[in-house]
Amino acid sequence: MKEFIINENEAGQRFDKYLGKLLREAPKSFFYKMLRKKNITLNGGRATGNEKLSTGDHVKLFLSDETFGKFAGVQETVARAHQKLDIVYEDDNILLINKPVGMLSQPADDKEPSLVEFLTGYLLESGAVTEASLHTFRPSVCNRLDRNTSGLVAAGKSLAGLQELSSLFHDRSLHKFYRCLVNGVIKNEKYIKGYLHKDEKCNKVTVQETETSGALPIETRYRPLEDNGTVTLLEVELITGRTHQIRAHLAGTGHPLIGDYKYGRRTLNDEYCRKYGLKSQLLHAYRLEIPEIEGRLSYLSGKEFTAPLPYLFQKILKEEHVEENK
Repeated sequence: MKEFIINENEAGQRFDKYLGKLLREAPKSFFYKMLRKKNITLNGGRATGNEKLSTGDHVKLFLSDETFGKFAGVQETVARAHQKLDIVYEDDNILLINKPVGMLSQPADDKEPSLVEFLTGYLLESGAVTEASLHTFRPSVCNRLDRNTSGLVAAGKSLAGLQELSSLFHDRSLHKFYRCLVNGVIKNEKYIKGYLHKDEKCNKVTVQETETSGALPIETRYRPLEDNGTVTLLEVELITGRTHQIRAHLAGTGHPLIGDYKYGRRTLNDEYCRKYGLKSQLLHAYRLEIPEIEGRLSYLSGKEFTAPLPYLFQKILKEEHVEENK
């Protein structure tokens, strides 16, 4: 017999939806049959599956370990990956993580551990989630950064946190600011628009001034923070959030990112590689500004969070005399 107590992440949904997550490999006919035979009960009584679950409800499954294991499915071992995370902020509902260069934000086809798996491992170690709770709710990230882009990634620790934070990213009400070092001198703030088309085969995008079939509108705003006569440190506000948007959009204006071999200038990148060992673009998701919001995350209204630049990024700014001074 297996017994489960409904927590906040599971409350509010129909009982049959919960069972579908708990027994993910079972056909619906199986758990409806078990409900009719009272092999699955809710608060000690017969249930139909239509009931709305509340926190504290008791669910009992009178199934053998073999049957439960067969239908519950096996949790992937990669979901328990472990690596020390740089946590910028954490509460009961969300986490903000300073992702390092080289780490995937979300799982890829090659099964390499990503931030999602490291997040799960961290929450299991801290006791914020359990093996049992992962059957019905898996914490996840709300935004993604390229593998070689560092900075703030937001994650939902609770179901409410994941849903509400994801909504803020989706409706663009959350303001996202980046730091990047680009080739050339930029003296004025600018707002640029265009249309982005992605080539799935080579995972590369092109930016156009006019709309074409399959292209998505993009909007980017930037302001210079400092320059040394050769390169400029920019603060970039990502208004839309498309694949490689900042990298391709700035390259299209003649100011590619330093270290970006896909959209940038190889000779300049090779120079920074020889001088500093730089092998990735100098692009960092630096700051998140949360608007006035209601609901479960209302306590975050108006708050601002920043993630320090990586050591190598800071070193290059210092050595190249482009440290921010305004």
